[in-house]
Amino acid sequence: MSEFPSPADLEPNEAASPRDSDRPWQRLEQLADAGDAETLAEYLDSLSAGDQALALSRTDEIHHQLVLTTLAVEDAAELLRHLSESQAAELVESLPAAEAAAIVCEMPSDEQADLLGDLDDNQAAAILEALPRADATAARELAAYSDDEAGGLLVREILRFNRSTTVADVITTLSENADEFRDYDVQYAYLTDDNDRLVGVLPMRNLLFARRSDPVDDIMIANPLALLDSTPLDDLIEFFDIHHFLGVPIVDADGRLLGVVHRNAVDYEATRAAESDFLKSQGIIGGEELRTMPLLQRARRRLSWLSINIVLNIGAAAVIAMYQDTLAQVIALAVFLPIISDMSGCSGNQAVAVSMRELSLGLVRPTEMMRVWLKEASVGLVNGAALGLLVAIVAVVWDGNPYLGLVVGVSLFFNTLIAVSIGGTVPLVLKRFGFDPAVASGPLLTTVTDMCGFFLVLGTATAMLEHLI
Repeated sequence: MSEFPSPADLEPNEAASPRDSDRPWQRLEQLADAGDAETLAEYLDSLSAGDQALALSRTDEIHHQLVLTTLAVEDAAELLRHLSESQAAELVESLPAAEAAAIVCEMPSDEQADLLGDLDDNQAAAILEALPRADATAARELAAYSDDEAGGLLVREILRFNRSTTVADVITTLSENADEFRDYDVQYAYLTDDNDRLVGVLPMRNLLFARRSDPVDDIMIANPLALLDSTPLDDLIEFFDIHHFLGVPIVDADGRLLGVVHRNAVDYEATRAAESDFLKSQGIIGGEELRTMPLLQRARRRLSWLSINIVLNIGAAAVIAMYQDTLAQVIALAVFLPIISDMSGCSGNQAVAVSMRELSLGLVRPTEMMRVWLKEASVGLVNGAALGLLVAIVAVVWDGNPYLGLVVGVSLFFNTLIAVSIGGTVPLVLKRFGFDPAVASGPLLTTVTDMCGFFLVLGTATAMLEHLI
């Protein structure tokens, strides 16, 4: 895509208004309706990735289809690459299978698999059917991998040669296929034996100083580092933290070269995983949510968690109902109930965050619950004592009754201890049994600590009622 033309280069009725930058979707709709592929591509190129996403999110399905079908397939594929995967899938779903397949063909293999995985099963199957057989087979193979393992992140578009190839043959191949290789990462070529097993890596600069008659086997880096296609995301992150490589070759169990995973793909997937964990911790279940998604789909995803949370909150309300007589006689307790539940919930979420981080870094194993509990309990004792003392002082100063301070202070102390114990160990328990540990935080933890906090405050107050009235 080239630079967007200045207003002076446009016809008077085509000049962009000052409001175009505030409402880019209006200009996008105008250009899509006009059907001028070059001007549309230039305008999109003038927008940041964020403005492209904003403009497309504010247009309807008809204009989604117009934008993608008006652009050249290379530009349409580039546009989709700049969008989030869910938004890209939303745009592709507006197209007939044949037109969608033409655009998908222009995308790198890893992005093809990601996009197809986010589509409706029927739509993905129709696009695969419309793809050339080789591309469809490759896409199916990559789609079989999870997004959080090496096979799901690799790209097949790499330079590979047989180890018996000569330097002259490599140079000739590069020259004759320059257009095809232009979008490849060409810093390295990968060398295989007759059974496609990885045997070496060839830095392209080595070709400059080699005799053309030499086999590349003589100038390659033998026995390079490689990872299995089943390598999980956490291990990939650790690998790139240790090694300052831009990519790592991926092989199957038999050592056959499948492709390369690039550092930026691992960084991107790690960011997505962190965002997904955050959404789950806030009760957004089922993946990424955008407000352009269908209403019922968004509501269903949220309700799946909120409906469970209702049951938990009824439990918390039942604790208050058990002690309503105590609460009626000592109304001052109502002031401190939200303080104790909120502070304990914050302490628990801190413990969850540390456990999640240590699990992702491999610093703790799911079986080490006792070790984690002892570490968290020690923090809970210190912080619980400090917070309990602080809230007790506030209660005495505000109400003048030292027994009220004792009740709320002791309750906050023990509830903090309970909160950090739950927050620190539950992610390990869930991980050990194959569940997503991200669901240990957010509404679930908060509701459980609410129940415990209410019980501690009201139960202790009931036992000391004669001193509080």
